[in-house]
Amino acid sequence: MSSNPTDDLAIDTLAVRAGIERSQFNEHSEALYLTSSFVFGSAAEAAARFSGEVEGNVYARFTNPTVTAMQQRLAALEGAEACVATASGMAAILSTVMALLSAGDHVVVSRGVFGATQQLFGNILSRFGIESSFVPATDLAAYKAAVTPKTKLFFVESPSNPLTELVDIAAVAAIAHEAGAVLAVDNCFCSPALQQPLKLGADLVIHSATKYLDGQGRVLGGAVCGSKALVDEVLKFLRTAGPSISPFNAWVILKGLETLKIRMDAQSAAALELARWLEAQPQVARVHYPGLPSHPQHELAKRQQRSGGAIVSFEVKGGRPEAWKVVDATRVVSITANLGDTKTTLTHPASTTHGRISPEAREAAGIRESLLRVAVGLESVDDLKADLARGLALIDA
Repeated sequence: MSSNPTDDLAIDTLAVRAGIERSQFNEHSEALYLTSSFVFGSAAEAAARFSGEVEGNVYARFTNPTVTAMQQRLAALEGAEACVATASGMAAILSTVMALLSAGDHVVVSRGVFGATQQLFGNILSRFGIESSFVPATDLAAYKAAVTPKTKLFFVESPSNPLTELVDIAAVAAIAHEAGAVLAVDNCFCSPALQQPLKLGADLVIHSATKYLDGQGRVLGGAVCGSKALVDEVLKFLRTAGPSISPFNAWVILKGLETLKIRMDAQSAAALELARWLEAQPQVARVHYPGLPSHPQHELAKRQQRSGGAIVSFEVKGGRPEAWKVVDATRVVSITANLGDTKTTLTHPASTTHGRISPEAREAAGIRESLLRVAVGLESVDDLKADLARGLALIDA
């Protein structure tokens, strides 16, 4: 029994109703199918399934009912024709690149993307003949100037990690399409609850489902959403190479999606309050948060996001020693590099998430030793302020 809703439902409804395919037991909560393979009624049915002549489950590396439910629900939330889930967010990026690019192709990447993403495009892919140009996220002229006859993909992150720089998705989409390239947007920081890049002109949306889609820091997962034609190419790679999500992880993320919008609304409101408070602290040199009027792209944020999101980055007066004082003085927030959790997390990007890239690359991306990133959770904002104030008090203003 299928209870998949139509496209005209609100995101709140889609988050709890899309992707449900009930079994013969007519369960209300989505079933978890822990099986590696599926049984066929005959040799002819097995052949038809393996060839793709007949749709259905074949082998859990690339087909599983629980994973399918997660994919359908996320596709509905993003307004996408299709979605393929992967083992992690980085697996989603790698799968996209391997599916769409060949040796000799060129990628334009927004500077300031996640550290592992920089490593992938800047170091690993070049060994296989795929070259990348990193451009300032906000500089439209730089995107145009970076285009070559071999450019096949634009990859951007908006907001960026950790400086919350925004990419004008519609404008970059126009540049990419004029060049005959595909635009992929990492939507990790906003999730479809706050931003739907496909509606702004993007061709693909990439997710680290580990973050807000799960929402409680439990499992790893990733996803690629977009047109059926593009997603099918990614699925072909996944079927062969196997960077697959487990059914259990897909089930956890599927349940996490049910509360995505209410979590994002609450965490974004708390982040805005915390950002305003940080901006008033004498030990803080600068706050990076799209919801603040002081953010250089505040107006763009109001156009393409539903709120400023739940990530606040700020620079203390001083350098690494002063930043580490704030980290070490905390008693409530978790010192960890993960984000998207209901528990607030705090990290020093220059020595953690972006620690593997060169100091020159960090400086070019604006990731200074004084920078801290807070991923705001669901605790009392007053408790978060008190926790950060304990460390800020140790810095000479």
